[in-house]
Amino acid sequence: MKATQQLHDLGQSLWLDNITRKMLGDGTLEGYIRDLSVTGLTSNPSIFDKAISGTEDYDQQIAEQAPNSDSHEELFFKLAIADLSDATKLFAEVNERTAGVDGWCSLEVSPTIADDTEATVQQAAKLHADAARDNLYIKIPGTPAGIPAIEESIYAGVPINVTLLFDAEQYLAAADAYLKGIERRIAEGKDPVVHSVASIFMSRWDVAVKDEVTPELKDRLGIAIGGRAYRAYRELLDSPRMQKLMNEGARPQRLLWASTGTKDPEASDTLYIEAFASPFTINTMPEPTLKAFADHGEIGELMAADGGNSEQVLKEFADAGIDVEALAQRLQDEGKVAFVKSWEELLSSIESKSKVVAG
Repeated sequence: MKATQQLHDLGQSLWLDNITRKMLGDGTLEGYIRDLSVTGLTSNPSIFDKAISGTEDYDQQIAEQAPNSDSHEELFFKLAIADLSDATKLFAEVNERTAGVDGWCSLEVSPTIADDTEATVQQAAKLHADAARDNLYIKIPGTPAGIPAIEESIYAGVPINVTLLFDAEQYLAAADAYLKGIERRIAEGKDPVVHSVASIFMSRWDVAVKDEVTPELKDRLGIAIGGRAYRAYRELLDSPRMQKLMNEGARPQRLLWASTGTKDPEASDTLYIEAFASPFTINTMPEPTLKAFADHGEIGELMAADGGNSEQVLKEFADAGIDVEALAQRLQDEGKVAFVKSWEELLSSIESKSKVVAG
């Protein structure tokens, strides 16, 4: 039995962190679903930029849609929704079988409106309506302006993937926004089932401190941060607040491990997959990481519900002068800037493609 199947059987969802029109058309994604236990998919602007700029697969739709699009952003969303519509159909069976727990794809709002709560709420609602797919998450960053947008979107019934989270505190803020949205729905007699996941980015922690720590601490910070976040997640699941909502029919927001491709060439290419093996969570993996784990991944002990030795490891980093709270905020701020940069590059690629196709 492949390690991917073993991990799935232990209760964790394996999602692919990639999408291209080619893999949708040539059976690659269907093969991952069939052979590697993949039950969902995430996307981002960088992923779409590579897919659109690096192939001719989108040229025909660009030629057809560009004259009817008011902006390159509008054109991009048409391209993305076409792909994600096909992808969500492939995951529809697992979504139905799990009553909405699994089988999702994700589409991100424009990073340029990350500091505009109302614009984020409006765009999230529009994208979900335009896609008209029940198993499509709209990604909203868990930034200060994003937190109220998450609450409002959940209240409005839009499934949300909270992105750009880095530690337990940022996760709990996003979880609180989700719960508030559900509580408001219950208070008004609305359906309490609005699905959501909260995505914590892991590997970037170790990249950020790789030149500031001793070899003994190398590649250990992300896992320790994850352990603390997992403890917060499990405590929230067991809390009276969550149990009260579940008694009303609500579903828990699931924790998603993101950015789990190993960045250190000297470390195991399955480091973060094996470390974050944990039930009732999701691990969204880059394609090479998924293949590597299927080929030679090993599952040891599952992540401890109490975080294991994460606090001891974090103390070692604190003693080494690493302020993890400040670093979490820095990583989120840098991530927001990087998302905007990727978005601008994506729109530039679409502009170039539109000119080539028109010419």
